[in-house]
Amino acid sequence: MRTFGIAEALFIIAAVRWTLLLSLLAFTGGGIVGLLVALARTAPPSWLRRAAAGYIQLFQGTPLLMQLFLVFFGANLFGANVAPLTSAAIALTLNGAAFLGEIWRGCIQAIPNGQWEAATALGMRHLPRMRYVILPQAGKLAIAPTVGFLVLLLKSTSLASIIGFVEVTRAGQIINNVTFRPFLVFGIVAAIYFILCWPLSLLSQRLEQRFGTVSR
Repeated sequence: MRTFGIAEALFIIAAVRWTLLLSLLAFTGGGIVGLLVALARTAPPSWLRRAAAGYIQLFQGTPLLMQLFLVFFGANLFGANVAPLTSAAIALTLNGAAFLGEIWRGCIQAIPNGQWEAATALGMRHLPRMRYVILPQAGKLAIAPTVGFLVLLLKSTSLASIIGFVEVTRAGQIINNVTFRPFLVFGIVAAIYFILCWPLSLLSQRLEQRFGTVSR
């Protein structure tokens, strides 16, 4: 049994960079796909709205852990040697897109009908209306809940440890297996997540106070 010391603590702290990298990849990918989902959910064609709704129900209605397993082991089943980071990023992107798409869909539909009608009266078609009138206003409403979701996404990266990706939680498991100090080790892991998430939670609250309303 090893003694828990500075080297062990630094090993856990060093894994923060992988947690942040995975969060960045998943948030960027989820944001791109999520925007497409939100636009599809508010598009005129009914088949497009139904397809986007089905996507959201699929990924919101199944556990993220199962999605990680399916991406990681499914890729290997077809002979593709996919790294844990790539698998985790894909799974979190697809999952995050479902939640971000629904958040942003709500922000788009929160824009007063008068704004839509005014843009239509100016002769704008759907895409120009969304680009120049609706999305700039919806973007302000979306800032706070999007930052709030980033907190959830950052904590969700801990599930990537189940497929062998060495982020903060997995680093804590490795150190605990050789030191047998679970309370100390996972106390440090919890403190790291708190340090990462608490400022974002405060930022989300302040942004909600600032951008939480839209002019009528």
